[in-house]
Amino acid sequence: MKNYIPTLIIATVILMTAFIFSRAFINRNKTNNSITVTGLASKDFVSDLIVWNGSFTRKSFNLKDAYAELDKDRESIKSYLVTNGIQANAIVFFAVEIEKEFDDVYDAEGNKIRSEFTGFKLKQSLQIESKEVDKVEGISRKVSELINSGIEFYSNNPQYYYTKLAELKIEMIAAATKDANTRAKSIAENAGSNVGRLKNADMGVFQIVAQNSSEEYSWGGSFNTASKRKTAAITVKLDYETN
Repeated sequence: MKNYIPTLIIATVILMTAFIFSRAFINRNKTNNSITVTGLASKDFVSDLIVWNGSFTRKSFNLKDAYAELDKDRESIKSYLVTNGIQANAIVFFAVEIEKEFDDVYDAEGNKIRSEFTGFKLKQSLQIESKEVDKVEGISRKVSELINSGIEFYSNNPQYYYTKLAELKIEMIAAATKDANTRAKSIAENAGSNVGRLKNADMGVFQIVAQNSSEEYSWGGSFNTASKRKTAAITVKLDYETN
């Protein structure tokens, strides 16, 4: 009887080992019974907010005179904008910047002798933020009228934004998720299985680029403000169990 005990112990160990490995194999297969898909959604939209910046300058040997000329220009610019349909409360004038300017004087050999004061240069910037996108855009394109009136005006390119971006993003996440789910069902069906429980979901980068452009998407996300008409895109990655 004693001779059978070691044999019995060995057999038991073998059976237990086989059972453990068989369960591990089953669990491994269950883990691998999954499918990962990426859904995409994109939508074209038009900006509903415009921000336009500009600046104007005056220069004089006398600081008081430069201020007086700048004040005159500011009133002329404000009057011009209001006359063209811009609301007065949409125009913001920033603090005046003052700079002393000098010209370097050189001798015949090209050596600098001294710097001569040439006057005070004053600069003031303004900004218009409005939902009347087309109107402000049109005015930004004809600022030459201000220049022709004797004002040294510099215009920046308008920046375009969308005030309903949060709602758009939610809408697109739903569309990308639906697209991913459709892809998963199609793949599973062709593989002879069914889509089961959702295990994990990850949202990709939300991108905004100009419509019909060659602008590249970025891993860190793109946010175009230079174009009025834009295209938003987002991806969603879903992991499903299959059975």
